[in-house]
Amino acid sequence: MTTKFMLGWALSLCAACFNLSGFAQGNSRTSKATGDIVAAANKFLASLEETQRTKVVFDFKDETQRQRWSNFPTAMFKRAGLRMGDLTKSQRDAVLALLAAALSPRGYEKILQIVEGDEVLRKKDTGGGRLVFGHDEYFVSLLGQPSMTEPWMIQFGGHHLGLNITLVGEQGTLTPSHTGAQPALYELEGKSVRPLGHETDKAFALVNSLDEGQRKQAILGFQMHDLVLGPGRDGQMIQPEGIKGSALTDKQREILLDLAGEWTGIMYDAAAKAKMEELKQHIAETWFAWSGPTEKGSAAYFRIQGPTVIIEYAPQRLGGDPTQHIHTIYRDPTNEYGAKWRKS
Repeated sequence: MTTKFMLGWALSLCAACFNLSGFAQGNSRTSKATGDIVAAANKFLASLEETQRTKVVFDFKDETQRQRWSNFPTAMFKRAGLRMGDLTKSQRDAVLALLAAALSPRGYEKILQIVEGDEVLRKKDTGGGRLVFGHDEYFVSLLGQPSMTEPWMIQFGGHHLGLNITLVGEQGTLTPSHTGAQPALYELEGKSVRPLGHETDKAFALVNSLDEGQRKQAILGFQMHDLVLGPGRDGQMIQPEGIKGSALTDKQREILLDLAGEWTGIMYDAAAKAKMEELKQHIAETWFAWSGPTEKGSAAYFRIQGPTVIIEYAPQRLGGDPTQHIHTIYRDPTNEYGAKWRKS
């Protein structure tokens, strides 16, 4: 796929994206979102040949497929489902329409930017021919059949991206999911693109809002070099560290929530709003930890951890400038893959 075609994705689907944010207020809002996602999934399935459908749809109880996701490129991690490069243009459009329905406008834009960054990486050929990057190397799969009432999942991912979208009736979650960027800054059509720019800027704004006493609590006394609970770490936990939300000012708590919203807000608006309300209820029990320099533009690790959220952001030393290679993870220890909504 070319850069021109990738730009066509965003242009052709932007109307669908903004329709999601324009739902009428009230009880119908979530059900309309769910209906749109189900309709988009069914349209995607209808675009496939029978042999393709057998490859893309898995049983909802297939735990192997549920956990078959990673931030690694395809040469290092074998994915199942359908590869975007093997689909026709209309089938690729259908996949993107499904993502546009399941994600918020800003979440959808972020995902396109991450994928486009991998195309930039492909053109640089940093893998020396051993690794394969680019638009084509992303995979889509479904667990269960699209349903307004029964649980099902959408999985979409490749290098620096692993989305696990679980839907159960009117409820939805993105946990666990990985978003990353390499390069974290690139030029496209004469404009600078930073797929994780808001995450980065808001984190530095928060750490630099702390007074001396707060910084002593928040800044860890050791260097973190990678995610603790990244892909492949399902079911594991980590001891909370840093400064507790109860020790922050009201303004600092607002910044912390806004920062967390860069991950929770990837989902379609109604699900994102419900998750943010949940985080607000637990803000006093939510921790913020920092490792590394605090000067904006530096490479630093941070973590947000509360009763229903774990977010990590970790610059990577592999490949040169660590500010240009970022991994992040978003988890909910109480609801991984929608566990609390799923039937036993």
